[in-house]
Amino acid sequence: MKPRPRAAYAAPALEKGLDILECLADQRVPLTQAQLARELRRSPSEVFRMLACLEQRGYIRKDPVSNAYTLSLKLFELSRTHSPYQHLTKAALRPMQMLAEEMQESCHLSVLHGSRLVILAQEESPEKIRLSIQVGGSFDPLRTVSGRLLLAMMEHGEREQALALMQTYHGWQPAAKRTLERQLRAIRSRGYSDVYSESVRGVYDLAVLVAGDAVRAALTVACLSKDVGRTRNRLLPALRRTSAEISRAAGLLTI
Repeated sequence: MKPRPRAAYAAPALEKGLDILECLADQRVPLTQAQLARELRRSPSEVFRMLACLEQRGYIRKDPVSNAYTLSLKLFELSRTHSPYQHLTKAALRPMQMLAEEMQESCHLSVLHGSRLVILAQEESPEKIRLSIQVGGSFDPLRTVSGRLLLAMMEHGEREQALALMQTYHGWQPAAKRTLERQLRAIRSRGYSDVYSESVRGVYDLAVLVAGDAVRAALTVACLSKDVGRTRNRLLPALRRTSAEISRAAGLLTI
């Protein structure tokens, strides 16, 4: 696991429990007590006490055959019960359905959460062959059109704070950081972000902002395209209209 920044006030027991949850989420495969201890660079006895507590509280489950641990659905249930973005996702449901039907393309809604871009909602294309993305999935913001859009629309100080959380950014050379600044200025100027996908060959991504006083999200369409200019001209007006509809439905103050 990546090293954690030093906390201003230490809470060792809490940090151990959170490290276990984050490790299981990052690895996405069941891990035994010994494997977790190695990943977290802690003693097996430290991990054992935390595992027992987390299992008792229902946050993790232990396979009786392999003795490996996985996350339960409790964190998902808690996030669904109380989410600062719940109102936004409800407001986005119908406009995103209409966008997918009109454009015959899948679309998704995402936000920056700490150092990651998180997918809040998706509406799939009605076509039999369509692109899809996992709701709840997280990605490196610097390698997505949605992440760069959200960074571009921040004020300078806020953006610096966000970049400070991103491990990828810390590893870049000064020239790469200057290139990013130029890209973000261009995105902010034109009001949208687009590029051929950096994770799936042949996929074109186009994102616009859904914004308010306290909420910023990216509304993105991902599609197969050989002609970027024509595809952009086809999608951009509908994306902007849908963004405005979501903002109105959520009671957001659009920028």
